[in-house]
Amino acid sequence: METLGYLAQGFAVALTWDKLMWSFVGVSVGTAVGVLPGLGPALTIALLLPLTYQVDAASVFMLFAGIYYGAMYGGSTASILLNTPGETASIVTALEGNKMARKGRAGAALATAAIGSFVAGTIGTIGLTFLAVPVVDFALRFGPPEYFALMVVAFATVSAVLGTSVMRGFTSLGVGIFLGLIGIDLQTGQSRFTFGVEELLDGINVIIVAVGLFAVGETLYLAAYKELRRIDTIAVKDSIWMSAADWSRSWKPWLRGALIGFPIGAMPAGGAEIPTFLSYWLEKRLCKHKGEFGHGAIEGVAGPEAANNASAAGVLVPMLAFGLPTSATAAIMLSAFQSYGITPGPQLLTDQPQLVWSLIASLYIGNVMLLILNLPLVGIWVQILKIPQSMLYGAILVFATIGTYGISRSVVDLILLYIMGAMGFAMRRFDFPTAPVIIGMILGPLAEQEFRRAMTISQGDLTIFVTRPLSLTLLSVAAIAILAPPLWRMTNMSRAR
Repeated sequence: METLGYLAQGFAVALTWDKLMWSFVGVSVGTAVGVLPGLGPALTIALLLPLTYQVDAASVFMLFAGIYYGAMYGGSTASILLNTPGETASIVTALEGNKMARKGRAGAALATAAIGSFVAGTIGTIGLTFLAVPVVDFALRFGPPEYFALMVVAFATVSAVLGTSVMRGFTSLGVGIFLGLIGIDLQTGQSRFTFGVEELLDGINVIIVAVGLFAVGETLYLAAYKELRRIDTIAVKDSIWMSAADWSRSWKPWLRGALIGFPIGAMPAGGAEIPTFLSYWLEKRLCKHKGEFGHGAIEGVAGPEAANNASAAGVLVPMLAFGLPTSATAAIMLSAFQSYGITPGPQLLTDQPQLVWSLIASLYIGNVMLLILNLPLVGIWVQILKIPQSMLYGAILVFATIGTYGISRSVVDLILLYIMGAMGFAMRRFDFPTAPVIIGMILGPLAEQEFRRAMTISQGDLTIFVTRPLSLTLLSVAAIAILAPPLWRMTNMSRAR
């Protein structure tokens, strides 16, 4: 009952006219971004981070949450009509959705994706609502050794999962930790890695790094390596209303996808890609119309889209409860918290209850807005694809430059922005993941702080990390996350021989 009371307070804030406007702008922009191939919520939120210096926290996070959810919806439109996923989590939707569109059933495919996203997003948000308090209560039992071990788990899982190889992931993570340590050491008062540049004494603003890597770097890469061409879409000729048979075949995949997506999204190594593929595999196994799979089975759209949107809510659980980002978008949202001087974690619900519960309430509201926007207005979203890509990329660079300069009006920040942009371009070119850089930059200093606290408690005894059951368990999980992928590959190679 206490949770429902908090949620009611959150709705009281989220249902004011100005907050509804921010939610509406967020879901609209997010849907548009999801439709455009190559762009995504991480890039968009990074581009809008300078707003944190002008707008109150509740409004900004409702905007970002709307963009996050909206991009998940919009990605299905690009997958179905273009066979070009706007988001990596929408790859599976293209397998069956585009086949349905080519058979003249684009409307049914878009409808089951939108309604499934609404159902699963609502289920995921309900899970977030009722899990937030118990998870925070559990997190309050953590001491410095447990927090350090938990951050090691985040480092290990994110680096292993987000990169094409563990080594590339850890290289990106190391770069992020290095960037996070630049500035004055709070304990000793000594400057670190500033190279005599006075502007670096306060450290590098994580917003500059996020905008540089995700907006500038991604835009340069897309402009350099993606063919600039007019995109041909499949027209929506059939009705967007689902038939009774479509409903009958879709509602179970919606529920199964939601139950797969939310818990996996809430895991440290979760994300949306794993549950969407798992949901597709499960629906293929359970479907009574197996001959349709690969040729346009509606279950292959309904299940993965539900898993995709449920996982989006799941990702917010570790971010809000522990301050651990498990995706690129969550990492950038975490940097926005830091811009307001807010540290996500167990104390967040106590220190900023209105902010957290208004954010959760806005997810319910945004889900309803997205359902209304996506079904009747799909034709408008398709028109966005006619924007010349060269103009789109140029506009992104202009907004990134203006926004960054507006933060501190420092030329050094602009130089750093384009250094980060060049680094982001090189990382994309040579297949290094960019998300671990942001995660390392945010969590690296926090991990250092918790390690120092643990050493103070134990008087320098490193065994404190293995003599406490919870920290030992977490470190074991981190070791498994690092060692399991190469061992799995070695086992498969030996079997093949």
